[in-house]
Amino acid sequence: MRVLLIEDDTLLAEGIEVSLRLDKLTVDVVHNGEHALHALLSEDFDIAILDLGLPKMSGYEVLKKLRSKGNMTPVLILTARDAVEDRVKGLDFGADDYLLKPFDVDELKARLRAIVRRQSGQRTPDILIGHLKIDPSAHRVFLDEVELKLSPKEFMILAELASHRGKTLSKEQLMRLVYGWQEDLESNSLEVHMHNLRKKIGNGIIHTVRGIGYRIDQ
Repeated sequence: MRVLLIEDDTLLAEGIEVSLRLDKLTVDVVHNGEHALHALLSEDFDIAILDLGLPKMSGYEVLKKLRSKGNMTPVLILTARDAVEDRVKGLDFGADDYLLKPFDVDELKARLRAIVRRQSGQRTPDILIGHLKIDPSAHRVFLDEVELKLSPKEFMILAELASHRGKTLSKEQLMRLVYGWQEDLESNSLEVHMHNLRKKIGNGIIHTVRGIGYRIDQ
């Protein structure tokens, strides 16, 4: 899961980022509303965590402009404002959920998973693809009830393709979703992980769309 964290409190942002990365999520961070809107409109994210009190452009403005552009990236609002009208305003502007500060990071992770699950039309926590079962919260994968040993990157690739079932992801999209804004990536790193992943789960699950990218069918 690739997350855009939008938070101007650098210490809080760092703490959230570390915690989410420990949970094998890809996290990119921006600290003001203008950078947030630009990132969301120019790149693919599975979900955004949006603080309301941002410099340059408020969280409300970011959300309103994002939705006016037809961008439906799921958004979880973080707010210290506990007034009902503030929460209602955020939801009416197109937020998918909200969490009041201070919060427990485990609840934050659970809400992120639930929002992404609803967005993809998934009704259960586990993702089932033929004889393959993916448990996103525990980062476990089973083939015919036998657990597979996947590397973190192999799991992330599989989880991204599975959560976008039926959609072809280009190599560039998939690399951004899995690696985020990391630099100095080996040009063939994705292919290496893909090769190893297919050996473990079988060749019939991930399809190569020649000249475009990769896809897992429904």
